[in-house]
Amino acid sequence: MSEKKRPVAKYKIDRRLNCNLWGRPKSPYNTRQTKPGQHGATRGKLSDYGQQLAAKQKIKGYYGNIGEKQFRKYYAEAMRLRGDNGQNLIGLLERRLDAVCYRAKFAITVFAARQLVNHGHVLVNGKRVNISSYLVKEGDVIEIKDKSKQLGMIIAAAQSQEREVPEYIQMDEKALKATFLRIPKLEDVPYASQMQPQLVIEFYSR
Repeated sequence: MSEKKRPVAKYKIDRRLNCNLWGRPKSPYNTRQTKPGQHGATRGKLSDYGQQLAAKQKIKGYYGNIGEKQFRKYYAEAMRLRGDNGQNLIGLLERRLDAVCYRAKFAITVFAARQLVNHGHVLVNGKRVNISSYLVKEGDVIEIKDKSKQLGMIIAAAQSQEREVPEYIQMDEKALKATFLRIPKLEDVPYASQMQPQLVIEFYSR
C-alpha cells in the first residue's frame, strides 16, 4: 500500500501544471519550475481555452488524477444542483471519501488516501467502505478501523506537520475519527495553489 509506486507521475503533475499542487516540501517544482520534457522551459501565453483546460487538469490532478469520464459526471451533477456551479463542483470533490481521508490526515497524499480506502481500512458510520469516490454527507463519521490504526503510514500522516485539518472537518485525533461537518466553499478549502473551478465549468460549457 506504499505510495512509492507513483512518485514520478505524481511529481510530474507539479511540473506539468507549473505549481506545487499539494504544497509538499519534496515537490520538484520547488527547485525546477519548468514542465517535464525537452521543451519544458518554453512557455507562451495561454488562450482562453488553454486557461480553461489548465484549470481542469489542475483540479483533476489535485484529487488524484480523476478520470475524464468520472470528472464529467461531477460537472453534470454540479450543473444540476442549485447555486454556483463552480462552488458545487468543489463541494462534490471535497465529499469524496479519499479527499476526506486526506483532509483528516489519515494519509500523507491523496494517492495514499485512495489506497487506504480501496484496501478496506476506512469505516463510514461504522461500516467499511472501499470505494474512494463514495460521497460522504454532512454529519457522516469517517474513521480508521481498529486493526489498521497501528499502520506506520497512518501514524506518520497523523503526526505530520505539513498541513492542518480544515475547520469543516471535526477531528478526534486519538481515535483517528473525523466528522464531516459541512460541505465547504472554495474559500474554505486549504489548497496550496489557486483553483479556478469556474474555468472548468466554462470548459465543459463550450
